[in-house]
Amino acid sequence: MKQFLSAAAVAVTTLMAAEASATNYTLWIHGKNGSTTKPGNYTDFSYWGPSTTAAGVNKKAVNWNGTQRISVENYRVRDALDCFCTGTNWCYIAAHSAGDLQIGYALSLYGGSTRSIKNAVPSSTGVCGNAGGTQVGWNIKWVDVASGASGGSELADHGDWAVSDPLVSDLVTTTARGMYNHNTTRSLWFYNFAGAKGTAYSGILPGQDDEAVSYHSTGGVSGSSGSSQCNPGDWFCDGTLNTGTSACSNGIAKWSYHSVSLRDDGESYDHHAAGNWAGIVGPVRSDVVTYAK
Repeated sequence: MKQFLSAAAVAVTTLMAAEASATNYTLWIHGKNGSTTKPGNYTDFSYWGPSTTAAGVNKKAVNWNGTQRISVENYRVRDALDCFCTGTNWCYIAAHSAGDLQIGYALSLYGGSTRSIKNAVPSSTGVCGNAGGTQVGWNIKWVDVASGASGGSELADHGDWAVSDPLVSDLVTTTARGMYNHNTTRSLWFYNFAGAKGTAYSGILPGQDDEAVSYHSTGGVSGSSGSSQCNPGDWFCDGTLNTGTSACSNGIAKWSYHSVSLRDDGESYDHHAAGNWAGIVGPVRSDVVTYAK
């Protein structure tokens, strides 16, 4: 069960229950891709899988150009948050891979800014009209993260993504970790789901990995660079990635308001949604279906 909702969020949610106009939405923020999705189109779930698949209440696909730098494309995430997470409306967030950087960047750098309340009726470019009034930040209940890349990937460090996409520069571990204050989540909980079915790049990615990102990133482990974190009993690692909010076994803490909901002890989940809600996205989708109502 989601156990870390802030008291303020619970109180506001209770008050909202009496308001007939209040609507909850589930926003899905994708990661690195070949710019195949349609930015600003909240119904294009091609990155994830069939749009008919259950994925939380009033689900919306937050599409952005997944080849470009976070700072360049983050306005699309903020447009979606303004559209569906202001006024009496509230949001659940699900993010995958570099989508973790997108929502973390938005909350840290813009989550304390004044936002215009929107009417949840998007234009063809993904921008909603003003409903009147302003508020500080957005109405978000929690964030589920599938194999989050907010700590970067050694594949970017070593140039193993043989592409010149600007986003790869942002995924360098020291760059991703220095991009914004990862401890500043506006008191919103990030629930991390960390996959460990990695084989192809095991010599490059430290500790357990899902073929694209290591546990130090997918587990929300703090620090200025990546560390080697593993499942219990594994050898040749700096430490064990503990579930929940506990620090790793070698004492390295998680970022504030980050909790590991799934550590892939069975090495069952790889990184890739594969256009069918697959890999580590699968358990996140199941969690969202259960709790995003």
